[in-house]
Amino acid sequence: MRIANLAGRLVLLSPDSSRALDVERASAGRFPADPQAVYDVWAEFTAWAASADPARGVAFDPADLGAPAPRPRQVLAVGLNFGAHAAEAGLAVPERPVVFTKFPTCITGPYGDVVLPDGGDTDWEAELVAVIGRRAERVTAELAWAHVAGLTAGQDLSERIVQMAGPSPQFNLGKSFPGFGPTGPWLVTPDAFADPDDLAITCDVDGERVQHGRTRDMIFSLPRLIAELSAILPLLPGDLIFAGTPSGIGAGLTPPRFLRPGAEVVTRIEGIGEMRHRMVAAPAPAGV
Repeated sequence: MRIANLAGRLVLLSPDSSRALDVERASAGRFPADPQAVYDVWAEFTAWAASADPARGVAFDPADLGAPAPRPRQVLAVGLNFGAHAAEAGLAVPERPVVFTKFPTCITGPYGDVVLPDGGDTDWEAELVAVIGRRAERVTAELAWAHVAGLTAGQDLSERIVQMAGPSPQFNLGKSFPGFGPTGPWLVTPDAFADPDDLAITCDVDGERVQHGRTRDMIFSLPRLIAELSAILPLLPGDLIFAGTPSGIGAGLTPPRFLRPGAEVVTRIEGIGEMRHRMVAAPAPAGV
């Protein structure tokens, strides 16, 4: 099953993602139009959706797609979750997940412009993103998938100057500028994948393949991450987990390479789809 945020309304997509069925209208108001609200009633929604016919929906413009979970209460992200990425960062493979947060106001949709901070060094990080569909608290890895509503693509865009500013790194701030959490183009439920633990991730910048990895190579699998995180704090319906990026980030290149105005970033995940974003310069300050 695939669901999406189409112009701010929850829709159920046909198998080829060409048609969208408006959920509020098709369910006669049983489920609200707000895409974020569906995760609080995920079990009831999926039971209804099993008998719905998204082929009755209408064609749509992908440019109207928004983030599948546009207002999560919590956005957790994992660093150094691929061995090759840890190596390019000059760091040891972690024994426990390295976790930081992205503030929810950074979340945006799968297409459009991202404003680059003035004087910054903004980097790309293609990632698999999980959306929680059932509260997870002290959940074992074996039961973790039962708490996942679905998977989507994400970019953990990172402003490295702010991120690494001392006296201690400011990961949360450097990764939370507006637009620095693109997700989409839609959400795919785990049962739609042959193996949800083995998906290809790629990132292209200006047509050049800069990242290519598989989620089977993550140091901590998504179920392990859910177990580790839910042992410390409850994961709530609609929360996001950015599961880590493979090698190939700009900061790891020699010399380092960062995003500048006009650059196009294309993020793809096997079985989900792709996102496209163009980097643009920040507008002049008001009054100038």
